Amino acid sequence: MPTELEELVGFIASPNAKIRLLATENLVPFSASQPALFKTDDLTPIKHLKFLIRDHPKIAEHALTCLINLTAEKDVLEYVATDDRFLGILLGLLVDSDEVNANLMAMLLANLTKWDGLKSLLDRKQPAPEKLGSDGRVINQLMDLFVKGADGTYNKHADYDYLSYVFADLSKHDKIRHYFVNRQEYDDVIPINKIKVFTEHKSDIRRKGVASIIKNAAFDIPSHPKFLDEDDVNILPYVLLPIMGGEVYPEDEALEMLTDLQLLPPDKQRDPDSSNILTHLETLTLLTTTRAGRDLMRSVSVYPIIRETHLRVNDQAVQDACERLVNVLMRDEADGEENEGGAVEEDDDIVEV
Repeated sequence: MPTELEELVGFIASPNAKIRLLATENLVPFSASQPALFKTDDLTPIKHLKFLIRDHPKIAEHALTCLINLTAEKDVLEYVATDDRFLGILLGLLVDSDEVNANLMAMLLANLTKWDGLKSLLDRKQPAPEKLGSDGRVINQLMDLFVKGADGTYNKHADYDYLSYVFADLSKHDKIRHYFVNRQEYDDVIPINKIKVFTEHKSDIRRKGVASIIKNAAFDIPSHPKFLDEDDVNILPYVLLPIMGGEVYPEDEALEMLTDLQLLPPDKQRDPDSSNILTHLETLTLLTTTRAGRDLMRSVSVYPIIRETHLRVNDQAVQDACERLVNVLMRDEADGEENEGGAVEEDDDIVEV
């Protein structure tokens, strides 16, 4: 005999909208605490929840929240992420400028991209809404959604912050790293240049995701010249500013710093999340892999910034990362020494995030 909760799960597929609403609303907490309830009959309840993302907005909201919780389970994640038809529906709804549940859809997509097979998004295409101003590639549409979501100019219901987590997971794959550092034909812009401006954004989610994207992209060593070139990506100011506060530097140190880092206001705040600071420090360490990267950081006085970060951030992992980076920057090097890969080899703890 089914329990009351098992009966409630069955009502997800009711032809009566009021019953579907009541069922999905009451099942949300159990999708997190008792996921086994939804795994009966070869995951049939999951199949019904997938169908409901196109239902009445409140029903769709609850169904999406359940799916977000349930895709923390590996078997459910695989079941949902490998459903190509469902993925097409989800992506089509996500780019709709009137979609009220777009943020929840972005959260669900962020979970789904933990499935390695979702790297196929790089090659996926769908028609782009005219308002979005993108091309037919899904990854470009997601990028443009993320950028426009920062100020709410595309969909008044969504900020699309969780797309930063989508990109962070996808950027663990080599081909998608290449996407981030190569100019796109449809708008002649390097994608990482669109997102680097968010390293100091007010949204914790957006800052964290973007920091991870930049770090993952920095594992592509051949792209480092482009990362560091002022006329291409020019990433250093965007990685250094979040780890700086309002501290005053001696004039000789300050004058050697990048222009964007000089004369910061006394109330300048460094990122309050020490994990973001750690990510930026690891990005800097990756960018010391080449001699050119190390020489540039020395010439623009990166060391004093790391010194102050070490002094002012009370976090052991951050302090350890500072010490590793300083060891690389302060060591003596023979003329002509390139030492490709040396900095990364010294720091075996740096991994994709």
